[in-house]
Amino acid sequence: MSLPLPQTVKGDSASDRLEALGMELPVLADNAYYVDHRAVDSSIHISGQLPFKDGVLLGQGVVGRDVDLETAQELARHCALNCLAAAVQAVGDLDRVRIVQMLVFVASGPDFGLQSKVANAASELLIEVLGENGRHARTAIGVAGLPLNTPVEIQMICTAVQ
Repeated sequence: MSLPLPQTVKGDSASDRLEALGMELPVLADNAYYVDHRAVDSSIHISGQLPFKDGVLLGQGVVGRDVDLETAQELARHCALNCLAAAVQAVGDLDRVRIVQMLVFVASGPDFGLQSKVANAASELLIEVLGENGRHARTAIGVAGLPLNTPVEIQMICTAVQ
């Protein structure tokens, strides 16, 4: 039995679809210790992104204890949006981004087994914005802790569409 796929928002371009969702790509802050992306051959490796918006971390805590599922899903969407911003830095245009793989880290206790539901929110955003170029291989992992006590972190591998 196959599950229904998220629907792509109507629009001429990925940027139009992002705007129709009421979202825009953020400007990512520079970091002295790492870069937001690194190209290796045709692959673009996106550094782990936290749910920052306008320089503010949107949440802290452990999912299932301090943070509910719906909040974690929204935080995952912000992480994915930040990953898209890094991908656009690398390829120049949102319509040229194809997601290859997404790795979702969820700070959660040993009894929380819904990491994939947290990750689904990010996957859904990518498909809504990028269409088929947003479909990807994915892993969702529960971890004991993440930087800055954030509930979610996402890392991606992308490629540029010609």
